[in-house]
Amino acid sequence: MEALDLEKLKYPIGKFEFPKEFSTEYISDKIHEIESFPERLKKETIHLTDEQLDTPYRPGGWTVRQVIHHCAESHMNCYVRIKWALTENNPVIKPYDETLWSELPDNLQMPIQPTLTLLEGLHFRLAYIMRNLSDEDLEKSFIHPENNSEYKLKQIIATYAWHGNHHLAHITTLKKNKNWE
Repeated sequence: MEALDLEKLKYPIGKFEFPKEFSTEYISDKIHEIESFPERLKKETIHLTDEQLDTPYRPGGWTVRQVIHHCAESHMNCYVRIKWALTENNPVIKPYDETLWSELPDNLQMPIQPTLTLLEGLHFRLAYIMRNLSDEDLEKSFIHPENNSEYKLKQIIATYAWHGNHHLAHITTLKKNKNWE
């Protein structure tokens, strides 16, 4: 497989880039993407067989099952990080090793339905809190210790909208390539 093809499989919607401006409309659109993610994910995955769920989306990549569980874990961390940023002054968040988490039994073997259900409630809460952020709240931030960078909540909204779409595209691209439609 050519490097270009592998890169396209890794980043089917392209790598994330922060916008030049975080307009009210842009933030609203991203919150809508976050809110709708669980339903879009469920639509693409609920009918898949265990064999399909255990298929990697690319060579050396996670299985569809691992991607689904990873989205819940990542977005739960997002929710907690938002709460910290809203209640503490620029806190340093705790990172986690997503690769090690992906290798735990719940990510490798557990059915996807409980995770899809979790995502519904979680994304309802994410969208609810995000819609109620003031302009001042959107500027609140946290520090990620892996690169000692500050992330504002408006950036987190954009990042997690992309993150859901990114992983959903992993699944839809695999389904298309395998003719699972």
